[in-house]
Amino acid sequence: MAGGLAAGAVSFSWAAGDSLAADKLAEGEELLPFLDPQEINPEKPALAWEKLQDWVTPPGQFFDVSHYGRPTIDAAAWRLEFAGLVEKNCSFTLDELKARPKREFIATLECSGNGASAKFMGAIGNARWIGTPLGPLLKECGIKPGGREVVFWGADEGKEKIRDQEYSQNFARSLSLDNAMRDDVILAYAMNDEPLSTGHGFPLRLIVPGWYGIAWVKWLARVEVRDRRFMNRFMARDYVTIRGEEKNGKTVWRETSVGPMNVKSIVARVVRRKDGTLGVSGAAWSDGRVDTVELKIDDGPWTKVRLNRDKDKIAPHAWTFWSYDWKGATPGEHRLVCRATDAKGRVQPAKDDPQIALKKTYWEANEQVVRRVKV
Repeated sequence: MAGGLAAGAVSFSWAAGDSLAADKLAEGEELLPFLDPQEINPEKPALAWEKLQDWVTPPGQFFDVSHYGRPTIDAAAWRLEFAGLVEKNCSFTLDELKARPKREFIATLECSGNGASAKFMGAIGNARWIGTPLGPLLKECGIKPGGREVVFWGADEGKEKIRDQEYSQNFARSLSLDNAMRDDVILAYAMNDEPLSTGHGFPLRLIVPGWYGIAWVKWLARVEVRDRRFMNRFMARDYVTIRGEEKNGKTVWRETSVGPMNVKSIVARVVRRKDGTLGVSGAAWSDGRVDTVELKIDDGPWTKVRLNRDKDKIAPHAWTFWSYDWKGATPGEHRLVCRATDAKGRVQPAKDDPQIALKKTYWEANEQVVRRVKV
């Protein structure tokens, strides 16, 4: 990804027939509530799909997650350290990082457990991230021969019980050196033109476009180059997806650490217009470009929907909004389900698809979601 979009947070309202804004209904329009509504915890920020109105998610609806609480950091005393298999240990203040070449882009951040149930459907948001690329900093410190893994340590700290012993640990995740050197992996100090809030990792967080949020380490304090795979709770014991695959009459089980995002989509809302047509709309995303989205109503065929390809609402790792005009809907209850296909040819699976039928953990949930509505 080569760089920024237009400055400022981007918002929009769609033309009639494409509106996603529950709070901005056109005259005579009526929002049809789902019979299986999203459950929202009023004490935690989350995206309310039926109220989706901005391509860039407003702060009050943008989720945040912490595992060891939120550390209080003095930005004036804070330093980011580079250590491990580097030619020289480096340390940077926040001002020094802000003075370096700037990179900004819009990318979707999703919790890897998002969509696992109706109680957890809004842990996703789209934001404009501003920071400096990680790769040049690693090159400046110098990578010693054998360096192949980069570990990112947060300032948040907790205790973990491992083999009957208790250890103090900081939150940490790692990337391969190749992934860490991607030109779109940045150290971000701002979100939508504002300094990061405490909940989003002030003063600095890692941005890994196309990866689930667990990889976007917050309250970043240390970057360490290693010669072997890093394993901790968040790489090897937790945030691990267990899948079964049938082979020659036997189930083969595999465990994989949560990483790149899966292809996914959702029906966000249904609106009745003055002429009786129903406007169905939603969003789709992946770890790259979404090529198509299809909608199925009841037992009907899969039908391609319109994708919003306005140039100011396209980014390689941002979600895509879609819409469909539903004409001739009969009174009564109906089932709507959508599926997305991305540039890699991956199709969002149904619940009984072999690739997820034997998935035993809720991480990386991306099955097709059925929404019920009464016309």
